[in-house]
Amino acid sequence: MTAQPHSSAWPAERLAEARAVLADVAHHSDPLIRIACDVLIRHGETADERAAAQRLRVVIDARRPVQRAQREDGGRVRS
Repeated sequence: MTAQPHSSAWPAERLAEARAVLADVAHHSDPLIRIACDVLIRHGETADERAAAQRLRVVIDARRPVQRAQREDGGRVRS
């Protein structure tokens, strides 16, 4: 990784990292998977990629107990 957060390669590198996390979800933590999903939901190249990331995010969120989810989300109600 480079130390230049504003380089032109930055978005492509983050997308590549997010895709790598989702390609190997069995070896990554749920919080990291959530971040990767969020990146692809917002910045994925295709509608299919964004939709798949959204579906995975729903599955990952469903695995969290309600009280833990509220604590991690700062008590906000998600819609």
